[in-house]
Amino acid sequence: MQYRTIIRITGLLMGLFSLSLLPPALVAVIYKDGGGAAFIQAFFLSLLLGFLLWYPNRHHKKDLRTREGFLLVVLFWGVLGSIGAVPFIFSSQPDLSLADSFFESFSGLTTTGATVLVGLDDLPKAILFYRHLLQWLGGMGIIVLAVAILPVLGVGGMQLYRAEIPGPVKDSKMTPRIAESAKALWYIYLALTIACAFAYWLAGMDLFDAICHSFSTIAIGGFSTHDASMGYFDSTTINMVCVVFLLIAALNFSLHFAAFTRRGINLKVYFRDAEFKALLVVQLTLTLICFATLYHSGIYDNPEETFDFALFQAVSISTTAGFGTESFHMWPLFLPMLLIFSSFIGGCGGSTAGGIKVMRVILLLLQGSRELKRLVHPRGMFSIRINGKALPDRVIDAVWGFFSAYALVFVVCMLILMALGLDNITAFSATAACLNNLGPGLGEVASNYASIGDGAKWVLVVAMLFGRLEVFTLLVLFTPTFWKN
Repeated sequence: MQYRTIIRITGLLMGLFSLSLLPPALVAVIYKDGGGAAFIQAFFLSLLLGFLLWYPNRHHKKDLRTREGFLLVVLFWGVLGSIGAVPFIFSSQPDLSLADSFFESFSGLTTTGATVLVGLDDLPKAILFYRHLLQWLGGMGIIVLAVAILPVLGVGGMQLYRAEIPGPVKDSKMTPRIAESAKALWYIYLALTIACAFAYWLAGMDLFDAICHSFSTIAIGGFSTHDASMGYFDSTTINMVCVVFLLIAALNFSLHFAAFTRRGINLKVYFRDAEFKALLVVQLTLTLICFATLYHSGIYDNPEETFDFALFQAVSISTTAGFGTESFHMWPLFLPMLLIFSSFIGGCGGSTAGGIKVMRVILLLLQGSRELKRLVHPRGMFSIRINGKALPDRVIDAVWGFFSAYALVFVVCMLILMALGLDNITAFSATAACLNNLGPGLGEVASNYASIGDGAKWVLVVAMLFGRLEVFTLLVLFTPTFWKN
């Protein structure tokens, strides 16, 4: 294990991350909200810690193999999430405890969108901007992780995307070609963010809100600058802009790369992809169910308003964004629970969305269908095909393993929350919301997580990390095999 190389890279990451603390300080100067001091203090602390890790190990530059890759990925999220909590700890407004500061930071960086903050409309602009910036940086980290790194590590069936990675990442070690992939993904991510901010601004948001909400939309994070979330703007146009960009961000970024190449634009790439078509079917089905139920219940005045709320909430919750125009937990019958369950599917693999991912759900269904066929024809040979290609059983086994581990982590976290005093609905929905990186839940956590105990918050921070790191990436560190030479 190349520990000193890992420590050197971690130090560099901390130093690089410290630069993200300067823009909120600049926002504090522009708006004169008095919130800049905490970010300057956090900047120097992060820079110092990064230097202390990097300098003694600066000459250790060996190639990283699979095991080091797992450890570095976990350190990336754990260390940066911890450093990200420092401005909240130093800040006097809001005045957060240690547990609340870590919860808010990890919720932002993992793009979960769960919050312990209330009174967002009155908070300093610097704090509001920083929360969205955390989500934006976390969203980019997810893209690089899911599209460029996890396929190489072979995590939970992510080998499926290896052929679609921008750039030829065929080696089993971490190579400069991953950096090339990350660079291409950055350009796509940045372009989408700028387009989203411009669309929000044209739709009626002021510049600050447009930039902040574009960060959390493309990252599928769900943080807002207002307690009422998107409902604050009361605009169908803004809602539709949000829906469009959430769907774009929920697609595999490898598809975006393939569709917009130097050779020109080729939109047929999307419609040839099985995961893209499945995502549209899921979104359409959820929207129609929500619309029909709400319309029959007569909650809203007219069909247009009903459709607006149904479409927005169906897309927002199922893609694990968690934006709100309405308190969906107050909707009638089974709709709140249906939307929570839809977040387990999430978006496409290689997107900023959370959840199990559409592709894995497709493979689970196809494998179930294959087992039924085998019952009828025990000697038959049945292959599972995606986009016209037969998949090896190794990928299917990995997906089943991922699903089993996901279910195990979910049950354990939920039982711990119940043992800590949360009621059944709150424990179930809070675990689902954090493991799926959704944000809002039901019961006590329908609006925010401020009322639950510190112990429950730490458990949910771990759930966020499990969900963001595709379970196996974190779980493998708890196995004796990983640490043996």
